[in-house]
Amino acid sequence: MAKKLLILGTVAFDSIETPVGKADKIIGGCASYIAQAASYFDIESAVVSIVGNDFPKEYLNQMETQKIDTSGIEIVPDGKTFFWSGKYLDNMNSRETLVTELNVLEHFNPKVPESYKDASVVMLGNLHPDLQLSCLEQMNKTPKLVVMDTMNFWMDLCMDAVKNTLKHVDVLTINDEEARQLSGVFSLVEAAEIIQEMGPKYVIIKKGADGALLFGEGKIFSAPALPLKAVFDPTGAGDSFAGGFCGYLTKNEDFSFEGLKTAIIHGSNLASFCVESFGIKKLESIDASQIKNRLETFKELTSFQLN
Repeated sequence: MAKKLLILGTVAFDSIETPVGKADKIIGGCASYIAQAASYFDIESAVVSIVGNDFPKEYLNQMETQKIDTSGIEIVPDGKTFFWSGKYLDNMNSRETLVTELNVLEHFNPKVPESYKDASVVMLGNLHPDLQLSCLEQMNKTPKLVVMDTMNFWMDLCMDAVKNTLKHVDVLTINDEEARQLSGVFSLVEAAEIIQEMGPKYVIIKKGADGALLFGEGKIFSAPALPLKAVFDPTGAGDSFAGGFCGYLTKNEDFSFEGLKTAIIHGSNLASFCVESFGIKKLESIDASQIKNRLETFKELTSFQLN
């Protein structure tokens, strides 16, 4: 099975306002962040998504130069690309959705490229769970790892479908509020145990500026979030995290608890760059030395000795 990463998700336009600034109609969508973060691991990846004819062709061309296959991105003639607009509150932990225009996404039917139906890792970005399951059903072989993201919107709309897709997933990544909603309990430790019974072997619970927790194999790992001087836009942090996480695992193929621990740090590392600018701008501009240096900072942040 090839060391390939298949990414299902949105490629979109975003308009974002935070306490430190505003950005209008920039490139967004979960698949854009995931693919950009994963590209730093020198792997082959493909995005399955849909855009309108208004989406800039130069961005799709740029993705191709980064070994991101765009043949699974459907371009609808005369269609308009999915658009989201939101405003973050002062603490940037909460946001208000101002505008959601589904446009071409309303009739999206994912089509996995033939050359990626043997991908070793599949990342199911935040979409309707039936679309996530449809993507998995098109695979010629069972992937070595399936990672799923979801959110409270889908739990409110179609909880049964969310649980049905979870049966086919190895890793679920959600935030603490969503973990409590999905499990029906407040304790995150208990929540992870309940969610694991639904199918996933591992559960990652993201806690924003407080880092992330990994549950699996009867173990727990706590990963920090890097303290930053300035945060401009947290919109793509979770998806950048997922991209770094999946990119590392696709390259190294260590799907044990220890392997996932290291992958979480790589994901957190790339997410820390993402929030330092609006959209994917910062992720597009970093280089290998910056990534390595910040990984060392993560290591120093958590390293200690026991006497």
